[in-house]
Amino acid sequence: MMRIGILSDTHSFIHPRISEFFKDCDEIWHAGDIGDYKSAETLSKFKPLRAVYGNIDGGDIRRVFPKDLVFTVERVKVVMTHIGGYPGYYDKHAIELITKEKPKVFVTGHSHILKIMYDKRYNLLYINPGAAGKYGFHKSITLVRFVIEGDQMKEMEILDIERYINENIKE
Repeated sequence: MMRIGILSDTHSFIHPRISEFFKDCDEIWHAGDIGDYKSAETLSKFKPLRAVYGNIDGGDIRRVFPKDLVFTVERVKVVMTHIGGYPGYYDKHAIELITKEKPKVFVTGHSHILKIMYDKRYNLLYINPGAAGKYGFHKSITLVRFVIEGDQMKEMEILDIERYINENIKE
């Protein structure tokens, strides 16, 4: 059994409640737009980190993290990329990845919109954790956690933190 925490679009900001929500997780998955290496380092010192780079990430992040990540946890194959669209509206790159890899879980970020749904066409669980940073149009900071046991995903939970435009939270 593995407990997984997923976030995306931190844009160089690690919210203080991330550590509380992910404290029992075995791994953290970051779906891109990390923002800076310091943020990735903060997360990886807390828990093992799997991450992909996003469109705002510079060379420091791109040298360490790939565009796409394909891996297996327990008996669940996962594909993660930053820009992928969503079921029925995947971009070309996402369709190529999904068709080639046939994952059971597809994780993407970029939209800043939390969306978790089962995709019947590709027989996979789609997860976009929304945005965990304070920059962007989103009204909430969202994080996702769940359990993978064998070939099953269960106990899906969401943390939704109201975001204030003039947020004064310090790192």
